[in-house]
Amino acid sequence: MTSSEDHQGSLRHDDLSEVSHARPAIIADLIPVLCTGSDRPRTARGLPAALAELPDPRSKRGVRHRLTVVVTAAVCAVVAGYRSYTAIAEWVADAPDTTAPALGIAPDRRPSEAMIRRLLQAMDPQLLTTAIGVWIGGRATAGTSPSGRRAIAVDGKSLRGSRTTDTAARHVMAACDQASSVILASTDVDGKTNEITRFGPLLDQIGDLRDTDIAAGTRHYARDSDRPLALLGIT
Repeated sequence: MTSSEDHQGSLRHDDLSEVSHARPAIIADLIPVLCTGSDRPRTARGLPAALAELPDPRSKRGVRHRLTVVVTAAVCAVVAGYRSYTAIAEWVADAPDTTAPALGIAPDRRPSEAMIRRLLQAMDPQLLTTAIGVWIGGRATAGTSPSGRRAIAVDGKSLRGSRTTDTAARHVMAACDQASSVILASTDVDGKTNEITRFGPLLDQIGDLRDTDIAAGTRHYARDSDRPLALLGIT
């Protein structure tokens, strides 16, 4: 992929295959939220605040850039269409001197490609997914279905381009808010699990599901007939 290809076109889940080892596909869903800025709640926290509780996998010695700074910069780059590690580093390096301080980066000391890549690859993907999902959920405009209830759809897909000679394609299951088209939570489904066993933990990331309609394939309930009742507070 060339640099120009990194920066062009619309951003889809499939476009994140180069950073899919520990970068949840949920990052791509920042775009529909940010494009509706006039409708977002005024009380929404900033992304750095949402990332503040994430554990830093690095040794404290010699750390030049806080985890929140690096991840926030990477998210900004991905939203801008910079999809590979090299492209993300280019965006960070080329950001105006007036923009860098807003991200917590000194204009004369910016994160390198190697540092960005190593940190992102070392992070726990599920914790990052949950943190960004909570932030997105707080910014998305609340909406309901025609019945007056919140509507969430759940489905899974294998990410194109994520298969290697040694590993199977990465399979991700996500929950999408139907009113705002925003991904509220996502989880990896690896070879040791399946969509049925990951369905409950996925919804647990969202929190309160009262007055919510959930659309999902019947296979998600196949081995847990009590789960739908528990979600509705009946059991």
